Amino acid sequence: MKTFARSTLALGISLALVSAAQASDFEDMDPVTLRLAHVVNEQDGFHIAAVKFQELVAERTDGTISIDIYPNASLGDERTLLEGMQIGTVDMGVITNGPVANFVEEMAVFELPFLFPSPEAAYEVLDGEIGQELLDKLADVNLKGLAYAERGFRNLTNSERAVRSPNDLDGLRIRVMENPVYTDTFRELGANAIPMAWTEALTAMQQGTIDGQENPVNVIHSFKLHETQDHMTLSRHTYAPAIFVMGMPAWNQLPEAAQEVLIEAAQEAAEHERHMNAEMEAAQLDELRAAGMEIVEDPDLEAFQAAVEGVYEKYGDQFGDYLSRIREALR
Repeated sequence: MKTFARSTLALGISLALVSAAQASDFEDMDPVTLRLAHVVNEQDGFHIAAVKFQELVAERTDGTISIDIYPNASLGDERTLLEGMQIGTVDMGVITNGPVANFVEEMAVFELPFLFPSPEAAYEVLDGEIGQELLDKLADVNLKGLAYAERGFRNLTNSERAVRSPNDLDGLRIRVMENPVYTDTFRELGANAIPMAWTEALTAMQQGTIDGQENPVNVIHSFKLHETQDHMTLSRHTYAPAIFVMGMPAWNQLPEAAQEVLIEAAQEAAEHERHMNAEMEAAQLDELRAAGMEIVEDPDLEAFQAAVEGVYEKYGDQFGDYLSRIREALR
């Protein structure tokens, strides 16, 4: 934890120095407005990251580059946003890693179940060489990866019963992201895994056509899922990154100085969101309990881990050497 704090401090100092040195680079640049979209509401960590990014970019370009934020899937679901970035109808977004992996399949390695033991372990990998290599691969599909924010450790909720072991999942209809690793993970656990976009899932929970879903505490809290979901299990089964991602059509129109500012601001905004998520989680759990949600804090994690071994057997080789490199880095 001390190492992470020192590296964050060093990054902050270096960003301040670089930004101060670049202030004059924008005097002759025509003003630019970039449209940043995400699919969650204004209480969510994604929006916190987006607002911080907006502030940093305005400050470091003397207002020459401004960011307009479009929350609540107002420009489409995450796949639609990524496709829009590719063709230039959307400039950028904060996008959950799962949908991004549909464009660069190696990105899904991060979301193998029970891969990361802690947030700090995930940050070491994401902010290091492996994470940067995978961000760079997005260029092959006309996207530019800027930095890793986070969705966070995902937990299960449902409307039917307390889930303490995989046996309790038998037959439950669980919404998962439109990503095969998630689908197969929950099928191995015994659930009826149903891939669908988040906007559709909210309606499906209200109508009772699905029984549950899996997401970090901040999403469960900000979308008031206690209104349709009586039970939560702190399974922390997957750590899900999110990505500040930009379309190459918008990226390529910017001068190098502006590109540098966007990368730096995205990294700093991502780290801000990570800290805010950590600070808010305990209070959010208390509020969900007070609202009547039953929370299983000590599920049988060994049983869950054993049940998903088939996911590693199926996908381990698909990610080249990334899985073995991540495991080595975690040692």
